[in-house]
Amino acid sequence: MDLGIAGKRALVLGGNRGIGLGIARALVQEGVDVAIAARDAQRLQAASAELCALGPGKAAGFALDLGEPDGLAAFVEHVTQAFGPIDILVNNTGGPEYGGASNRGTTAWRDSFEQMVMSVIALTDAVLPGMRERRWGRVLTVVSSGVVQPIPVLGISNSLRGALLGWSKTLSSEVAADGVTVNVLVPGRIDTERVRLTDEAVAEREGISVEEARRRSTGIIPLQRYGKVEEFAAVAAFIASERASYVTGSMVRCDGGIIRSV
Repeated sequence: MDLGIAGKRALVLGGNRGIGLGIARALVQEGVDVAIAARDAQRLQAASAELCALGPGKAAGFALDLGEPDGLAAFVEHVTQAFGPIDILVNNTGGPEYGGASNRGTTAWRDSFEQMVMSVIALTDAVLPGMRERRWGRVLTVVSSGVVQPIPVLGISNSLRGALLGWSKTLSSEVAADGVTVNVLVPGRIDTERVRLTDEAVAEREGISVEEARRRSTGIIPLQRYGKVEEFAAVAAFIASERASYVTGSMVRCDGGIIRSV
């Protein structure tokens, strides 16, 4: 299927690894020019080279620290001048340290809110005027299955990512008439570095081996395995496409059935 987005430009946060890099790959293969943003300069350079070699879309890396949301409008202006106007924004932020929801301290909550929520809002606000003017845009925000079914070792993530659901749904109604869709993507346990670290955190908390933690984790997934990055990225590419122009204000799951609610 031709997704109808060749020649579009995308900005993918966390595009140098894991789910972000997977989405960047899927978009580049559809002919989208992709700007990836992250803090790790070495991985950013390597990911950019990989994406350029993959093609047919072009790719470039841009250093970004989401802990400073006041500078994100200037960052978007820099990317736009160097790369062109952004048609597709993929909000994909890292998660906070592991732990429950109690006794985390106000600093941990405040810092995580800046990085996981305010950064997403600020970046989206910066790209929306151009999308609305061109009457075409896609805003995709990657969250976590914890917003539906809380994950015990991710108390802050469960709480703060939930705020993005209400924001995304509200925003989708405000910009729909301008041809801009706004959706949330919910990954289950996709086989990434972050999920492997989660297995390690569970193992430490439960006093079991990492292998046993992983066995228990995959055992409660109806498909009996972790998802592949490519599987999640394919869903993201479709939601970003012209073919999905009637999908907005939605929460789209790619979770292998692990979330038990309908």
